[in-house]
Order: sequence, then C-alpha cells, then structure tokens
Amino acid sequence: MGNLGDTITKVAVLDDWQRIAKASTDWSALAAVAEITYFERAFQNEDEVAGALADFEIVLSMRERTPLPDSLIARLPKLRMLGITGSSNPSLDLAACTARNIVVSSAVANGGGEAATAELALGLLLAAARAIPAADANMRAGYFQEQLPVGLSLAGKTIGIIGLGRLGSHMARYCQALNMKVLAWSENLTVERAQAAGATLVSKEELLTSSDAISIHLVLSPHTHGLIDASALAQMKPRAILINTSRGPIVDEAALIEAVHARQIIAALDVYGSEPLPSDHPLRSAPNTILTPHLGFNVQETWKEFKEFYGKSVENALAFLNGKPVRVINPDVLQT
Repeated sequence: MGNLGDTITKVAVLDDWQRIAKASTDWSALAAVAEITYFERAFQNEDEVAGALADFEIVLSMRERTPLPDSLIARLPKLRMLGITGSSNPSLDLAACTARNIVVSSAVANGGGEAATAELALGLLLAAARAIPAADANMRAGYFQEQLPVGLSLAGKTIGIIGLGRLGSHMARYCQALNMKVLAWSENLTVERAQAAGATLVSKEELLTSSDAISIHLVLSPHTHGLIDASALAQMKPRAILINTSRGPIVDEAALIEAVHARQIIAALDVYGSEPLPSDHPLRSAPNTILTPHLGFNVQETWKEFKEFYGKSVENALAFLNGKPVRVINPDVLQT
C-alpha cells in the first residue's frame, strides 16, 4: 500500500509558521526516501492550497491550521497519506479521505504545557482589567497616564466560566486565587463537578448577566458554534470582559465587532474565525479589544511536545511508505 513506485515521494509539511519543524525531530530517515518541503506561510485560500499541494503524495498537517474539507481533498489527486497532529482534526473531512482511499494517521503526544491556554486566559483577563497593552503603548510613545482608562480590580468581582473541563477548571482555580467569585455553565455540567472546581453552577442566562468577566473554554462543535451570539452579548454587563482562548466561531464575530465598537463590552481574544487573522480584518482596528495571535498553546513545554508530534509524524510517513501504516484513524482504508 505505501510503496509509491520508483519515483521520489513528495512529502509536504504544512503550517510551520514559526519555523520549528526542521529542528523539532530527526527527519533524515524520511529525507533519505522522500523529498520534503516545509510550508512556512499560511495559505490564503483553497485555490492556493490545491495548487501548492497538487503534486504531493504525503501531507503532514499541523493541528487545524489549514482546513482540509472534501472540496480540497478532491483537488489533490496524488494524495495517498495524510498525517495529523492530535487524535482528531475538526477541519478535516475524514470521510472524504476514506472514500478516496487516503490513509489518515495521527500523531498523539503526551500533554506538555497542558495548562498553558488557561494561563493565557488569565493573562488576557488581567490585561483587559488593567488596560496593560494601552499603558505599555503610552509609555513607548513618551506619555504616562494620559488618556488611559481607570482599571478594574478583580478581587470581589465575578468570573463566569463557560466550559468547566480541564482548562476551565484551571481558570477557575486561578480566579479563586484572585478572590473572585466563580460561576460556571455548560450544557452537561453538574453541580458536583462545578463544586469540585470551586465554582457555582448557574444557568447560562445568570452567568451572562451576573459576570464581570466571562472566559470561554469549550470545544468547537455544531452545538457550540455561535453559542455567544448577539443576544448573549447584549445580556452581558456594560464593560464586562469576554475572553476567548478556545475557538473563534464559538462567538458570533459580526455581533462581537458591533459590541466592541459600541463599547458595550471588552473583548480579549486569542482565536479567530479565520487564522491568521487577515491584515485588514476589522477586529485589528476595533476599540475595546486585546488581541493575541493564537498563543494559547504556544509555550516551550508545548514545543517539546511537538517534537514528539513531529517524530511520530515521521514514523507514520515511513510506516506508510513501508506498506505497514500505523496510528490509522480511518482503518476502513486498510481493507481495500
């Protein structure tokens, strides 16, 4: 199955935006039997992806950075094996790969830096509450306190956490250390699980109307897409802080832009519906926002984890070329 003939197999390593892939693992065994190309820039659209990858038999992707829908898979006639980092990829049409007999192998690593995203959420909360980015910009421009907003002390305030899983529970504990009252809500959250994290389970409406800050810690799914819509934003307290380090589409982007322009709320965002965020995107110039470029996972400990990711990606590609695919998440292709 993995033998692609006497020609040199072409392998694409996608989405190496910080140029760390080459140094993250030993590629020599794969380089000895294949031609490896590292793509260090984000693709602008599906046409660009299709053109760039048309001649590649193996594609090793990074997280969900480049979407891989059916429409794209259909335009990659030479693709025979796709590697993903993690156990799944919501932006990949796995059924389309299976229908075209494309082997999909995962590279699951041990969890290094597993609290990093929650730590960034805490940082965004503090930055928004005390206008830290604006204060830094003032100092660098030669000013001092001129025109800076008066900050908000978090002690005694209420944080609402939407999604009290592993990361949400970390955030709950951080906010308890700040002497904040912690409310929590998600569709399947129980009183017992909330109490175990030091939070009080409330309804979604009560969380929205009672919280001085809200932090989202949910997986993007059909149930959570657009969960925070215009109606939800309108229920938030005036000048409340909304923190999103999960996935951009959980929040209705158009409604969010309208809310920050109306100075109704403050948005502290690390994730967006389109990544990288286009240079002319209205969020880049919107008031009442603090923006970071999807840094939640981006710590040294996670990059140590990605060394394992890339190492397993190499193993997966070599196993496929040797006719013995491993870590296959669509095993039906192995029956053909």
